[in-house]
Amino acid sequence: MSNTYFQFKQFTVHQEQTAMKVCTDACLFGAWLANDEKILEANKILDIGTGTGLLSLMLAQAVCTNVHKESGIQITAIEIEPDAAKEAASNCKASPWSANVHVVNISIQLFSKYLLEQRDPKLMFECIITNPPFFEGDLPSPNTNINLASHSTALPWAELIQEVDTLLKPNGTYFVIVPAIRAYTMQKLAEQKGIQLVEEVMVYNAAKQKPLRAMQKYIKSSTTGNEIKRSNFIIKDAEHHYTENFIKLLAPYYLHL
Repeated sequence: MSNTYFQFKQFTVHQEQTAMKVCTDACLFGAWLANDEKILEANKILDIGTGTGLLSLMLAQAVCTNVHKESGIQITAIEIEPDAAKEAASNCKASPWSANVHVVNISIQLFSKYLLEQRDPKLMFECIITNPPFFEGDLPSPNTNINLASHSTALPWAELIQEVDTLLKPNGTYFVIVPAIRAYTMQKLAEQKGIQLVEEVMVYNAAKQKPLRAMQKYIKSSTTGNEIKRSNFIIKDAEHHYTENFIKLLAPYYLHL
């Protein structure tokens, strides 16, 4: 049985009601995001499919403790599943950044429609982050909440990119983590909307294994042919210990690092 909570250095993530629990690749993605200059400079960030609220909390910690940044950052965390949204809201309210993270129980499609009806470009976002449903055409789980969280029937990737295009400001930044074998699919879908891949990090659990995830950074720009920064990230060394790079990145968050 999974733990009902995950204790970080500066906040706690309760996850009893959430289908998708805290995991290493999500934590790595959050820590990677939190070091990006676009995130640190942003005033309005959208987290699509927040789950427990993990990514929003990691970014709130990074941005609000940045000596070069006032704490006026506003993170909107969207979650379609009611129990998960309630738990995420509770996690954020109990954190030091309750004023900075606002959880909304709504689908991204309805949220996007609502903002479009306001006809106010100031409501658009400088950065959008997501750890989206991964699976298309796979055997679904009998658990409806797990299906919402991990299967893309409720949010196909093409639809996700459409909403990102709608809600992201020109020259805004889109960050996503996907299975490594589907990284090119996300890239092609994004490029069709003029959202250009500028950085990709392939994540390996160990050096001699196949890549597990791809962390991607995109810019909404009409400029094409930009050079893509590519790199690899290894979580564990040959002795199955965390690598120095992993420890350095996660040290601000993991309780025992």
